[in-house]
Amino acid sequence: MKLHTLKPANGSTQTRKRIGRGPGSGLGGTSTRGHKGAKSRSGYSKKIGFEGGQMPLQRRLPKFGFKNINRVEYKPINLNTLQTLAEAKNLEKIGVAELIEAGFINGKSLVKVLANGELKVKLHRRSSRFLQGCCSCYRSSRWYGCSTLNNEILRVE
Repeated sequence: MKLHTLKPANGSTQTRKRIGRGPGSGLGGTSTRGHKGAKSRSGYSKKIGFEGGQMPLQRRLPKFGFKNINRVEYKPINLNTLQTLAEAKNLEKIGVAELIEAGFINGKSLVKVLANGELKVKLHRRSSRFLQGCCSCYRSSRWYGCSTLNNEILRVE
């Protein structure tokens, strides 16, 4: 093998399209731009977001977002908050009634228990949602009781 015998592999290189070099090249005439229209003219550059005359997406949407009518809002309560509440009032079970009495939620609120903190006493819990970290406490039998009382459902995220 010598340097003057080296050449690229078959099919790995192709000759460049030379457009606008007369009819004999097969790429003359309209020079691959087609007939008429803005794209065939020199100096054309498409505007960002232009949709061919249709009202663009950024103009169809409202400026300041929207309200999701299906939004369900939960009141977050940490485990350490529940622990301090239990210690302050000497409670053995904490349910919705105790949280309403303490002023954490109102009657219509849904509760979401967050995993921040630690429980040292056994609590009877009835809440709408729990984060995954709370379930480790649940599985280690720190809590007891049924979560489906009064149509309140335990959903683990």
